[in-house]
Amino acid sequence: MRVCIYGAASNNIDKSFIESGELLGSKLAKNGHGIVFGGGSNGMMGAVARGAFSAGGEIIGIAPSFFNVDGILFDGCTEFIYTETMRQRKQIMEEKSDAFIVTAGGIGTFDEFFEIYSLRQLNRHNKKIIILNTNGYYNPLVTMLESAIEQHFVSEANLDLLYVCDTVDEVISALTINDTEDVS
Repeated sequence: MRVCIYGAASNNIDKSFIESGELLGSKLAKNGHGIVFGGGSNGMMGAVARGAFSAGGEIIGIAPSFFNVDGILFDGCTEFIYTETMRQRKQIMEEKSDAFIVTAGGIGTFDEFFEIYSLRQLNRHNKKIIILNTNGYYNPLVTMLESAIEQHFVSEANLDLLYVCDTVDEVISALTINDTEDVS
């Protein structure tokens, strides 16, 4: 299975997030899963890629060609795909992935998460969406979604489209749960 990883590109984050990302990449690779990610060498993207690389995993990086600047992109990818735009990047990441894991991140990660979550809710794909909630980072997001449900802006069934996992081991377990069917 190829798993898309969304996450921060910044190194200015607590070391515990980086450690969690490296562990995630390593465990994904050790369990036979390849990663598809935004190609960055820093932050959560770089951490997951380094972890997968250390365990001999398949790593597909996808980034717009304007990111091809020294030190920005991870140089240990099995395959690297350059796009013209960020929108093309997200589309190819979605097409090449069988599931999605959202790690801690900022605006770009939120954009990627909400787009793929919205597409799942609209039944445009049936791929798992797993949030790695390291240090409770996504607790406010879950609270916001619960509030939207309480106020009838979001259907309660939409919360069931997500797995919120506090540990890497929970993420690996969530990947093995057989609860999806092909969208026709």
